[in-house]
Amino acid sequence: MHFFARNYLQILLFGFVLICTFYGWRKLGYSLLQGMFDARSPSAIIDNDKLMKWQLEGKVHRELGGDRHDNTIVSRKPKDKVKVKVLVWVMTSPMNLQTKAKAVKETWGKHCDKVIFFSSETDQNFPTIGLNVSEGRNHLTAKTMQGFRYVYDHFFNDFDWFMKADDDTYVIPENLRYFLSDQNTSKPIFFGHYFKNIVKQGYFSGGGGYVLSKEALRRFGERGKDPKLCRQDGGAEDVEIGICMQNFGVKAGNSTDALGRTRFHCLTPEVHLLGPYPKWYFEYVGKHAKWGTESISDYAISFHYVDPKKMYMLEFYLYHLRLSEQQKLIENKR
Repeated sequence: MHFFARNYLQILLFGFVLICTFYGWRKLGYSLLQGMFDARSPSAIIDNDKLMKWQLEGKVHRELGGDRHDNTIVSRKPKDKVKVKVLVWVMTSPMNLQTKAKAVKETWGKHCDKVIFFSSETDQNFPTIGLNVSEGRNHLTAKTMQGFRYVYDHFFNDFDWFMKADDDTYVIPENLRYFLSDQNTSKPIFFGHYFKNIVKQGYFSGGGGYVLSKEALRRFGERGKDPKLCRQDGGAEDVEIGICMQNFGVKAGNSTDALGRTRFHCLTPEVHLLGPYPKWYFEYVGKHAKWGTESISDYAISFHYVDPKKMYMLEFYLYHLRLSEQQKLIENKR
């Protein structure tokens, strides 16, 4: 009973934070969202005096329509934004089709430009695309390599960015496109939840999802079959993709926001929000890793280990639950 109560409280707390975070976004509509400062640029290193100066000059402003974390920054005018099309492919299996994959299809998958599902078997009713690979964790690398190869062969010219996700990844496609609209898909780069070890330049968590630029996918499509550059099966899928990208000269990009908060997440929303992290996490991310609302970007893109029940809950919190506009006006007049 205590365990159930604790989990229920975590879900309620997470829902409350999501409501606060996305309230202004839902009210104004996507057309009023403006890009975050790129955390890699000097403009991301700010202090209060600079922030006030920029606000007075009209270069940045807090987003209208709702309370957010202090110093939430929205920068660049809409004309600087570039409309992008993103293909997301989901790695699944026959046994997960009517549970995890179904939940993805009925929740965040509906908000993608295009979402496709790869499995070891073709299912025309779902539908899934069957790859010539055996099921099991030992073959995740082969499934990933073949998945990106299929995407390159069939969809390269139709989309700007290409994301891989698992069937227990929860993605917020609007925030994904929002982030990528400030990035250059002609550059060899990819983004995700950053792990600093094993691969020299670092790599990205497979469960948190990672997204390749058009140039990154082009290099993979042209050279990815070379076993000297890319392991074709075995090993850890995300590590092997990281090594593969590094061998192609594809850079591991920084996706944190202007305040250093993370957009991609390799664990559940509850863990990133309430903690604590498992011991291994600090080895992969760094000993100073933090959890809580001040570590999660207001424009978060993904979370991992999200079961179907929570996917439907997140769908409701993000896209249906609203605060009363009339009551807010009444309260503001007090």
